[in-house]
This record gives sequence, structure tokens and C-alpha cells, in this order.
Amino acid sequence: MARVTVEDCIDKVDNRFELVLLASHRARLISSGSPLTIDRDRDKNPVVALREIADETIAPDDLKEQLIHSMQKYVEVDEPEAETVPLLGNTAAAATASKDNDTDVQFDRMSEEDLLRGLEGLVPPSSSADEDDRE
Repeated sequence: MARVTVEDCIDKVDNRFELVLLASHRARLISSGSPLTIDRDRDKNPVVALREIADETIAPDDLKEQLIHSMQKYVEVDEPEAETVPLLGNTAAAATASKDNDTDVQFDRMSEEDLLRGLEGLVPPSSSADEDDRE
């Protein structure tokens, strides 16, 4: 019965490889509890899937979309667009606006000399572990 079913499906899906992919995906869906669109007639899931494709109770294009969606690892999500940022053409107006807003974040500024002085005091972890072992 399966050979006749495959030959019937070639009219619906031209590529045999694609037919195998679609039928196997549909057979997995049936195994996981998807409702049947035809009578089972004591057939196994792959044969039922092929018969559904041959009888056109399942659209091959829909199966193809479901298969692609099931294989995707990253699904693109539409994110809201970023808010428009005002131009900084007038820096004096922007400076006054930032002084008025109390929620602005203040960053600590460090000079290059302060950074170098702080780095001089650091000891690499491997050196300090070796010195502890020697003592």
C-alpha cells in the first residue's frame, strides 16, 4: 500500500526528498497526538501521513511551513522601535534640560594617571599564588 501511496503523492509534491521530509514530519505530529484527517485502516503513522498528502486533506505547503518552524532555533521577534532621540544641535538648551532632570545618571570620571596608579598596585593572580606557596 505504501508504494502506491508514494506514487500518488508525487503528483502533490514533486521532489521525493521533500515528500519524505513532509511525510515524516506529519507522522511525528500524528505520533504526538495530532488529529487524523482520514481513517487509519490499521495503517502505521508514516502510511497515514502519505495517504493524507495524497488525498490532499493536509496541504503540503502548510506541512512545509510547520516543518521549517519546528526546526528553527532562533525565532525573530518584532521588537518595538526605539524612541526618537532629540538632536543635540543646541548644547546650551540640552545642558539646561539635563540640569533640570534629577533622574540623570552621574558617572565617576577617572583621569589616566589615577587609572595607572591603581593598576600599578595590582598583582597578577598567578604571581600571588606562587609567592604564597614559597612562604
